[in-house]
Amino acid sequence: MNPRLLLICAALAVTGCGRSNPAASRADPAALPVRTAVAALEQFPVVLESPATVHPAERAVIAAKLTGTVNDFHLGLGQAVAAGDVLLTLTNPEAEARLHQAQAQLAEASRTAERERTLVAKGVNAPDAQRDAEDRLRFAQATEAEAEAMLSYASVRAPFAGVMTEKHVLTGDLATPGLPLLVLESTARLRAEGAVPETAAHSLRIGGNIAVVLEDSGMPVTAEIEELSPAADAVSRSILLKAALPAGSARSGQFARLRVVVGEAPALLVPETAVTLFGQMERIYVVANGRAVLRLVKTGRRADGRIEILSGLNAGEQVVLAPPAGLRDDQPVTVSP
Repeated sequence: MNPRLLLICAALAVTGCGRSNPAASRADPAALPVRTAVAALEQFPVVLESPATVHPAERAVIAAKLTGTVNDFHLGLGQAVAAGDVLLTLTNPEAEARLHQAQAQLAEASRTAERERTLVAKGVNAPDAQRDAEDRLRFAQATEAEAEAMLSYASVRAPFAGVMTEKHVLTGDLATPGLPLLVLESTARLRAEGAVPETAAHSLRIGGNIAVVLEDSGMPVTAEIEELSPAADAVSRSILLKAALPAGSARSGQFARLRVVVGEAPALLVPETAVTLFGQMERIYVVANGRAVLRLVKTGRRADGRIEILSGLNAGEQVVLAPPAGLRDDQPVTVSP
């Protein structure tokens, strides 16, 4: 053999023997202490969710009671008003003239009645003359009251405290009886209104509670059922429900969901703290043979601090609660009591 070739082989052999094995030299990281819980298969409520909308318990479409020109209407949308506040005023010269005429007739009838009383008392006139004069006086009083009532309609007042949500006329517009002027909604009491399936309504009653999930918060609030239709819709087979929401929990027009419990079914449950998010992925760490094993799972319903696992986990497995930030897949762990 070529001596030079032998020298190269010998050098390669020496180099190969001196190279360390990465797998052999890599040491396991230190074991992290973790707390765990056992995934349990338990009976879990079956919940149906129905869409609903938040509406005020008091809502008024305010219309004019007499014909007139809008004289003063400077309120803006969303402006709060108190009960009895003047919302707008109308100008109606005819109503004012009728009131003045009625007042003049009342004054004349009052003088006539007083004169007849005096004459009857002196025996000049018969008692029938006094009765006729007093009848005319009462008629004049009623005419004046009617004219005052009609003119009072020129001032449109708020029937309850709330905010203006719609405005249909402006200053200078002509208002006629029945024409909507504005819409006033109360902010003191709001209700979630929606239809629940007929099959789920058997457990509901007026005065009972129902869970309502509001769009913004995502967390359910407890609402009291105030109205529940006794008859189901023949087409949708659903029943109208109205539930009072806690004060300050929602706003008018907000989307909500009514949650109705219709029974129970077995479900695999773990504490909510065992599930973490990585982007759009839901993850759980399982303890197996002293190591943390990463699992991707799909979750379902939540209640009382527990969450349903639909896939990715088996009953009886140990899951890590509130996984430490440094925990990695296949890392050694020690279970803390």
